[in-house]
Amino acid sequence: MERPEFDDIFMELAVNLAKRSHCIKRHVGAVLTKDTRIISIGYNGPPAGTHNCDTEYPEAGCPRDSKGGCSLAIHAEQNAILYAVKNKTDIEGATLYVTLSPCLACARIIYSAGIEKVIFLKSYAEYKGISNDEGVDFLRKFGVTVEKYEGEISHVTAMI
Repeated sequence: MERPEFDDIFMELAVNLAKRSHCIKRHVGAVLTKDTRIISIGYNGPPAGTHNCDTEYPEAGCPRDSKGGCSLAIHAEQNAILYAVKNKTDIEGATLYVTLSPCLACARIIYSAGIEKVIFLKSYAEYKGISNDEGVDFLRKFGVTVEKYEGEISHVTAMI
């Protein structure tokens, strides 16, 4: 039996975590690692203790904010970072695996948190129909390594 690479294991976990999302628009998962160990996980959705979008707004999803984004959701990357910080976990120098490349707001948080590397599965720009991945551009400009995942995912089912 061939041993899987850590990148494949962590990205497969991110894809599977995305299935936990209650968002009806897009499911996103994230895994925060350090020295080949998982230090936090996250997926997109409203803050704990509020409500689940697929239950409260099953037809159209959450109300939109002034820029057209979800007014309630915390992004998967944000959830992983917040959980780590809440539990006093050192994330300086960590690697983040995420199923959708970070938006600009998440990129600023990732950089500020001291995360050194981001590996993403799909492009946020392609998903949103915009010309470039602003979050990826921001991270690279300020020295964070960003890579598109090119490995093989074999233990997951289809994503929304």
